[in-house]
Amino acid sequence: MSSAKKNADRLIKKYPNRRLYDTQTSSYITLSDVKQLVLDNEVFTVVDAKTNEDLSRSILLQIILEEEASGAPMFSSDVLSQIIRFYGHAMQGMMGSYLEKNVQAFTDIQRKFTGTTPGAIDGKAFSPEMWTQFMNVQGPMMQGMMNNYIDQSKSLFVQMQEQMQNQSKNLFGAFPFVPVVPPTDKK
Repeated sequence: MSSAKKNADRLIKKYPNRRLYDTQTSSYITLSDVKQLVLDNEVFTVVDAKTNEDLSRSILLQIILEEEASGAPMFSSDVLSQIIRFYGHAMQGMMGSYLEKNVQAFTDIQRKFTGTTPGAIDGKAFSPEMWTQFMNVQGPMMQGMMNNYIDQSKSLFVQMQEQMQNQSKNLFGAFPFVPVVPPTDKK
């Protein structure tokens, strides 16, 4: 991260006593306050007060953990298990990029519907109540659209995985590997 970008970010220091200090407001803040910064689209960096190690991801993961523990979780245990299985797998980097692009696509769709981009209804953004009414009426259609999108994404992902397997076979197929044949029991 460049020093110019760091200077533009809001700096939050995390102390050994687990307290978070917002250098912009010169006050201690909570994880709820950090969550509000995220919701307000504030750019910030959380660093260890002693080592200056960037702890932003760790803090964001803590917020997600708290959100998942309270109310209705966004991720099922099955989805979380599947995500965990990708760690250490050759596809880990690709999966992270894939998830990031899909979340960004969903965010872009939501922006269009909520009016934070040009084309909002009568120039006004959807209020949370309007969004709820819209989803009640359009929910089934939106669900179908998202299911189609997910099916297409799944198909592309499987296709990409097959291409990688074929490329690996082509790359290593030139090497004279002797196939291992399991011994047969002859009685």
